[in-house]
This record gives sequence, C-alpha cells and structure tokens, in this order.
Amino acid sequence: MKPVRLPASATLALPRWALFALCLLYILPGLVGRDPWKPDDAAGFGIMWTMATGTLADWLSPNIVGLAMPEEGPLAFWLGAICIKLFGWLVGAPMAARIAPICFFLLGSTAVWYTTYLLGRRTEAQPLKLAFGGQPEPKDFGRTLADGALLIYLGCLGLLVHSHGTTSEALQVSLVACALYATTRLFEKHTVRRAVVLGVALGLLALTRGWVTPFAIWLGIIVLAAIRERALLPRLILISLPLAAAITGAWIWASQQVQPHGNSPIDAWMAWNYHLVDAPSWSTLQYFLKNAIWFAWPAWPFAIWAVYAWRRQHAALHITLPLTFFAALLVLALLNSHGEEASLLPLLPMLAILAAFGLPTMKRGAINAVDWFSVMMLTTCAAFIWIGWIAKQTGWPAQLAKNAFKIAPGFKPEFNLFILLVAAAASAGWIWIVYWRVSRRPSVLWRAVVLSSGGIILCWLLLMTLWLPWGNYIKSYVGVAQQIDAALPTVKRCVASNVGPAQRASFAYFGKVEFAQIGEKNCDYLLLQDTHRGNDAAQSITRYNQQWQLVWHGRRPADRDERFRLYRRVYNAPAASQQ
Repeated sequence: MKPVRLPASATLALPRWALFALCLLYILPGLVGRDPWKPDDAAGFGIMWTMATGTLADWLSPNIVGLAMPEEGPLAFWLGAICIKLFGWLVGAPMAARIAPICFFLLGSTAVWYTTYLLGRRTEAQPLKLAFGGQPEPKDFGRTLADGALLIYLGCLGLLVHSHGTTSEALQVSLVACALYATTRLFEKHTVRRAVVLGVALGLLALTRGWVTPFAIWLGIIVLAAIRERALLPRLILISLPLAAAITGAWIWASQQVQPHGNSPIDAWMAWNYHLVDAPSWSTLQYFLKNAIWFAWPAWPFAIWAVYAWRRQHAALHITLPLTFFAALLVLALLNSHGEEASLLPLLPMLAILAAFGLPTMKRGAINAVDWFSVMMLTTCAAFIWIGWIAKQTGWPAQLAKNAFKIAPGFKPEFNLFILLVAAAASAGWIWIVYWRVSRRPSVLWRAVVLSSGGIILCWLLLMTLWLPWGNYIKSYVGVAQQIDAALPTVKRCVASNVGPAQRASFAYFGKVEFAQIGEKNCDYLLLQDTHRGNDAAQSITRYNQQWQLVWHGRRPADRDERFRLYRRVYNAPAASQQ
C-alpha cells in the first residue's frame, strides 16, 4: 500500500513569480558588490578574464595570464568569458563574470523543480484515493512536491558557498540536475530526441569537471534501464554515450591540433580525471561522514525517511531514479581519496528530490520538531549576525567588536542606509514567515521546509549585506594589487613570479601586472610570495642569480602568514641584500 494519504487542500502550490523571486533573493546576495575572493573565486575569474582578453589558445587551454590551469574543464570558464565580453563594458569584468553562476544556479533550480514535477505526477507516486473523494489531482500534487524540492535545495548548506563563486562546481551541480531531468523524460518516453538531450547533458558535464562524473551517471542509468526498461539500452549505448563523447572529443581534438601555448592541456586534464578515483579508505569515509551531515542539511534526513517510507514501492521511478544517481555519485565521493567538498556537491539535487517525496509521509510531530529546531537555531544565528554588526559599527559589545577587528586589522566600517534597510526588511520577512507558520498551521506539504529554507536565506542575506564590506576586506587582494601597481613603473615591464592562481588573477586585473608568459625569461621584475614562518624568499631568489633589489613588500592586513616581495633586476651591480 502507498504510504501517502492526502487531501487536495495540502497541495496548494507557490506562485511561479514567488519561486523566481526566492531564487533571486538567494543567489544575488554574495555575487553583487564585491571583489573576487580567494582562493577559488578569484582563480576562476582569472581564467575567465584571460579567455575574454586572450586568443584561441587561451580558450582551448585554461590559464591565468600564463599560469596553466589544466584541471577540471573549460566550459564554465567559456561561459564566464562570454559574459565578460558581452557585459564587461557595462558592469565591469568581475561582475560580468558572475552573471554566469547566476545563470548556472537558475538552470539547476529549474531542473530540480521540473524533475520533481514530472516524477510527482506519475501514477505510482499519487496519494491513495480518499473514501469520499477530495484527493489532489496529479499535476497539483506534482507541483506541490516540486515546490518542496526547490525549498529543500535552497536550504542545503553546502550549496551556499559553492553556488556563489565563479567556479566550475557551480555549473557541475546544475548539469547533474539537468541530466537527471533528461533521464526522467527519457524513461517517460523512449524517443531518440530525449536520448540526444541526455547525451548533450553528459557531454557538457564532461567539459565542466571531467568525464568521471558523467560516465558514472551513465553507468548507473544503464543498470537501472537493464532492470526496468531494457528498451532504453540501445539508445543509451548508441546515442547518448557517443554524443557525450563527441562533445568532449571536439575540445580534445581541437586542443591536440592547435597545441595552445606549444603544449596540449589534455594530458594534464586526463591525469586530473584519474586523480579523482582511488581505492576506498577509512579516511575518505571519515571525511564523508563528518562533512556530509552539515553539507546536505536539511535534505538528508527527509531523503532517508522517503526511502524508508516508500520501501514497499521500491520499484517506483520517483524513488529508484534519484536513488540511482545518488548511488553512482556516492561511490565516486567515497573513491575520492583527497576529501573535497566538490565531491559532495553533485549529491544535493537527488537528495532534495528524494526529500520532497518524504514530506507527504511525515508525521505532524516530526514536522513540528524540524520547524522548532529551525526557528531556534536560525533565529539565534540571525540575531548574532545583527549583534556582531552593531558591535562592529558602534564598538559595543566591546568583546565582539574586538574580535571582529582582530580578524580584520585596519578595517574601517562605513554606514550604508540602503544595506541596513534591505537587512531589516529581510528580518521582518522572517518574523512574518514564523508568525504565519505558527499561527495558521498550514497543511500544505512544503510547510515542513519553509522555515529551514527561509532561515538559511535570511542568514546568508544578512551576512552578504551587513558583513559584506568586512568580508571583502579580508578575502580580497585588491589593496595589495594597487600597492604593487604603484611600485611598478608606468611603462609596464615583465614580472616573473611564484604567486598562486588567486593572487595572480587579482594582481593581473586590479594591479595591471604584466606577468611572464609561458617560456618568457629575463624579466626585469620579480614578485615572490612566501610566509613569515621561514626564509622562503631568500631560498626562492637564489634561482634568479641573486641580482635583485627589493623595491616593495607587503601583505593583506587580514593574513598574518602570507607576504609578497617585489624585486627589480640590478644590472652590473653586486647582489642586493635580501630583506
């Protein structure tokens, strides 16, 4: 027997405009009004900007003004570079590059919603018919489940940071959701066109973060099709897989033919793909258990409950399909011996969809417990953010103000009335949502997650408004880049360097540093990055014949270890002392 018995009154769907506004409220804070942040956001921007201002070689071989970045794949950076070319003149290159992750997020959210809708309107997913009628229509039930899935997806803690950066992870999780949507359509109707759409999604995934993830997904779909839809196997094998390989192969072939910068990036890219798969280990399992609990909250408790509640209908597609995707990607996460959050991110769309199908089966007591937990924890978090901001602005409470300025020495807070009004309006909205949930006790399915998602969005919005200048101060390299620009001559000279990707991108764009290109030697300037804990600069400069004079040194005020030293080559002179 199905575990769901539901009246039509519980399937009141949210308006489409409200869902779209909620998505914008989620994604825009944190992408607007800031500089590229270290490490991955600045590095991703550097690749996009290099492509937008470079040649065909830069588009085929991702790099940051000469520093090769062969890992992952080029697709996310291609799209960011296109945005810079289209909108950079209007909003500046950093903000133009962030238009891409905004589109990535909206694409992924749409795919999650429509996948849940398609699965939720299937016959096997429908609630039991009531004795006197009044059960919801299939489309209404599907829409309500889709609203719940989207709210859960927005509430996942792991999605917050990774969706607000110019990285390939932001595109990967959205394309995983698109592949799940395409597979759902293919299982509904076995057409060549839908097999083509799936192949395109898998091919684009391979161009985003390597071929390992889409290949694992394809293998999972093959297993599922062999069990329940064998008629799909020829289309999956003869259409979807070859098309995905052809899309990825086009970039590989072009790179091998052109040999950008005198060397194809494919060997390093393939090595990075192999690097993702290793023998399972206890440390990998520990990392997964330790981080997945918070990373996938609040989706995983609802998802586990959904699998349990529907255990007697284990062959139903709305459970088996997202569970197949989840299992394939879970194996990859456990085989990644390096333990990184990027391996957990693709799991979120499937968990959100599974969690949505757990909502109709949850008891009222469990729903109320989740709600009260969300209200207490997230309200406390929001209150702490407000109190910290007041301390930062006024100096009271003194200990909180001291801690804030200890992390960001030299930071000078500025009052912005518009930001204050936005934060206050968001807080008032949260109070209204809590009052609506507690006083009216609505019966709609998504009531169990509206407080979790709304509270997460509130806390993120408060951080990215009230605390954005402070965060920009401690995460940006703009100040250091401007100092380096002032220390260099007006007529730019070649600068050799050992700085990392994030620093290189920031110094090249904001400091107009002309870094040495691949194969370029005998630069007049040398920029070294080291730490205060050792004599790294002295050790590094010995490789450059020691004929250098220190002309500038500095660091970010919020970073006590990292420091930079700029040297000028001295001709026909004894070696300069190293400071």
